[in-house]
Amino acid sequence: MGTEVRPGERIRPLRSRLRVDLLSEDEVDRIVDAAFEVLSRVGLQIDSEPVLRDLVAAGADVDLVAERVRFPRAMVEAALAAMPTSFVMAARDPSCDLSIDGSAGYLSLDGTPAFILDIDTQQRRPPNREDYRQAMLLSDALPEIAYTWPPFALADVHPSTQSVWQAYLELACTTKHAQPNEVITPGDARAAVAMARVVAGGEDALRRRPVISSYQCAISPLSYDGAAIEAALEFARAGVPAGWVSMAVATAAAPTTLAGHLVSVHAELLGGIAVLETLVPGAPTFYGPYQAFMDLRSGDMSPAWGGEDVLFKLASAQLARRLGLRMNIMGYGTGSKTADWQAGVQHAMSLMGVALAGSGELIASAGTLHGSRVFSHEQLVLDAELFAMVCHMLDGFTVTDDDLAVDVIEAAGPAGHFLDSPHTLAHMRERWMSELFGTDSWDAWVEAGRPEPKDRAREKARELLATHRPEPLPEDVDAELRAIVAAREAEILAES
Repeated sequence: MGTEVRPGERIRPLRSRLRVDLLSEDEVDRIVDAAFEVLSRVGLQIDSEPVLRDLVAAGADVDLVAERVRFPRAMVEAALAAMPTSFVMAARDPSCDLSIDGSAGYLSLDGTPAFILDIDTQQRRPPNREDYRQAMLLSDALPEIAYTWPPFALADVHPSTQSVWQAYLELACTTKHAQPNEVITPGDARAAVAMARVVAGGEDALRRRPVISSYQCAISPLSYDGAAIEAALEFARAGVPAGWVSMAVATAAAPTTLAGHLVSVHAELLGGIAVLETLVPGAPTFYGPYQAFMDLRSGDMSPAWGGEDVLFKLASAQLARRLGLRMNIMGYGTGSKTADWQAGVQHAMSLMGVALAGSGELIASAGTLHGSRVFSHEQLVLDAELFAMVCHMLDGFTVTDDDLAVDVIEAAGPAGHFLDSPHTLAHMRERWMSELFGTDSWDAWVEAGRPEPKDRAREKARELLATHRPEPLPEDVDAELRAIVAAREAEILAES
């Protein structure tokens, strides 16, 4: 089966044989046209004079006083034409390289929750660098996690130095591709690029094999922080993939209607891509429409608490396909505070939305609870299990003469069995079997203390933390990375 992980393989991709088109061709056209109209009539606010002046020189319609950029449709279409339709996100271990070309989806963590659920006490607390190392270790061990994101925000370093520390820990503690997506200033981006060049083996080597990538997030509606745009340009000029994400909360920072929400998010992301490809033509980039809705009872954000998030994913995938965009998408989301029935249902619905969309190369949010506010070791293991199950399901099955097994059925005959058949022995390992779902007898379950899947997941996490050892960086490389972190840290603290 194509998505199975064989001995020695370290990555499990999702290759969907299904695709649900929610919108008609006319409806896709109307949303795309409306987003282009928003960009030309309203535009984006970007509070960076250097970026605005570069856009003026490139022929953009810029109001320097209002810090407003309007994008004629032809300018955005030219930017899309300059954008590569495929690229590689490389890793320290070349067997973990990811081809971002629409052929497969790859799972990652979530971006910087504020808290961690302690694996021993099950109490919520602020995370530290040792927690980060352990999260990277689990990510390196689980084949379903193909690349890393910051699993949470570090609480044991100065807040302004979090991003460089997180970039260092991702590069040092796993051999998979690192996406330190909280690098949102040009100084931090230069530090992250410097570290990546050391790991890759130099400036040209990083261009050939970018071992890191990043993205910048819109400030909805229709705005980008200038430092974030400048950071994206630093990455792009170094040959590092630099994507764009919008997490606009419908009703608060985007229209309440799903169609209006899509238009606003689509415009924000196309605007970011237009800036990047106008100023750094040919830069690898991607498109990240993240669904978020206001809970009308509390005013809180609910990223994936109902069926609307699935509709948003299906429609966003159609928009991405229409314009040839590589897509980053939210694969999980729950309001639950523990790995319970609610979390399982919401995460399963959300991931199936990704699977049915038939698009989404970069899939995020494994391992989180409470609306992506809390990281959980056991939830990460459970989400990996869910991803493996969906991958196996979407792989389908083959219908060869051997699979049809007519001769095997004849040999067994009426009232026979297949237990001793060579055909059974040859194919039995193709069956997917859960490590975490209970299949034991009732009495055995009671005798074991009535364990739930989250209990088994916690034990698996503990086992991996105790036994898995990622390939460390060479000592001289690690020392050079730490020196870059220390230099950037000193620079930041001197400015504060």
